Amino acid sequence: MRYSPILWAAIGVLALAGCAGRSPQPVAVIQPQDRFMDCPAIQVEVLANNAKVQELASEGGGKVAQNVAAGVAGLFIWPLWFAMDFQGASDKEVTALTSRQQYLAVLAEQRQCGSQRRVPIARTQPHTAV
Repeated sequence: MRYSPILWAAIGVLALAGCAGRSPQPVAVIQPQDRFMDCPAIQVEVLANNAKVQELASEGGGKVAQNVAAGVAGLFIWPLWFAMDFQGASDKEVTALTSRQQYLAVLAEQRQCGSQRRVPIARTQPHTAV
């Protein structure tokens, strides 16, 4: 049985697309709106970044499992090796978010977000009974 060249080309394109994986989209460490951020805005972004890191950790774990399964199954069906993801998008994005978090920590320190502004407490003399 002979396969047409178009079928082989389609299989080749699908195989190459499978190995490409998702391209990383790292966040910029310094962003234009940073100069306008106040302490609550910094805290909101830090919390959002923490949630994104958790998401990416789950995605990274799933990709590792997918790569292991494709690698093992590829021993018997070699085209499955093309389904492996070598981009490491989630790892690169986590690294960028970690750098952003460190920058936000410095920004928060410069703006004294963690310090409590102390208000002097008025002290009264204890009343003595006469």
